[in-house]
Amino acid sequence: MWSDWPVTSPVDPSSPADRTVTPGDTADDPETLRRIAVEVARDAGRLVARRRPEVFGPRGAAADAVQSKSTRTDPVTVVDTEAEHRVRELLRTYRPDDDVLGEEGGGAVRAPSGVRWVVDPIDGTVNFLYGLPAYAVSVAAQVNGTSVAGAVEDVVGRRTYAAARGGGAWVSEDGGDWVRLSVTDVDDVSMALVATGFGYGAARRRRQGEVVSGLLPRVRDLRRVGSAALDLCMVAAGQVDAHFEHGLSPWDWAAGALVAAEAGAVVRTPSPHSRSSDGEVTVAASPGVAAAFSALLDELGALDPIAEDPAR
Repeated sequence: MWSDWPVTSPVDPSSPADRTVTPGDTADDPETLRRIAVEVARDAGRLVARRRPEVFGPRGAAADAVQSKSTRTDPVTVVDTEAEHRVRELLRTYRPDDDVLGEEGGGAVRAPSGVRWVVDPIDGTVNFLYGLPAYAVSVAAQVNGTSVAGAVEDVVGRRTYAAARGGGAWVSEDGGDWVRLSVTDVDDVSMALVATGFGYGAARRRRQGEVVSGLLPRVRDLRRVGSAALDLCMVAAGQVDAHFEHGLSPWDWAAGALVAAEAGAVVRTPSPHSRSSDGEVTVAASPGVAAAFSALLDELGALDPIAEDPAR
């Protein structure tokens, strides 16, 4: 079912005012957590931007810079590991008593009763590896498994997306003023521009291809950017009308889904303790097409999980 995140947020339209976050700040209000998420995501984004030309120079990747994870086509780089280490280091400074769940370093599988930070040091690692300008650092704070604050740092675009629950969704270009985000007002699903992504296992990809084959003639077009966090922020920014993808882990959607919801999208996410192998679907859509888009996905069997390949 759709999440309980609001379609619209009853907030003051004024821009959030950033202040310097202080180490050991124990306040659990979403706005404080948002400021920390922004600070941490921007810092890690600067590291990622600096390290790419150092590690992936004109002669290609340095030795041992890239390894494989779930499949040979699912890479992790030394910069992913370095960026997550930096995020964890900063979070220990700002919030030493909080749990952290990261894509590379792991963490608590079940959401704790307190604050849990959910981190993807580079969302869009394949893009990062190839030098395609669509990868991001994603940092979110969850309470009882629900995202209450988050930031997504578009590393190449030097653009920060951020949200606090009940406070709207915002974007800052190159550290400048915050501008409020709002989803599109499209009301015809046949005119919806839809973003999606694919898994790494052959069987899941085959099923995802079948879904795309059924969907493509019935929407405006599809986009495959290669970063779920940025896809969700694109829904928030009105750059696409909807996003869906099977097999996202919490670090893929924890920040971006909140940004989309706070911008007015109708959002469905997997359970907070799910993993990519479960194959649950994540959906975000502008409210004018959300019901029709959900019905279309249901007709195609795409609201059901697409589990990971049973054997690899």
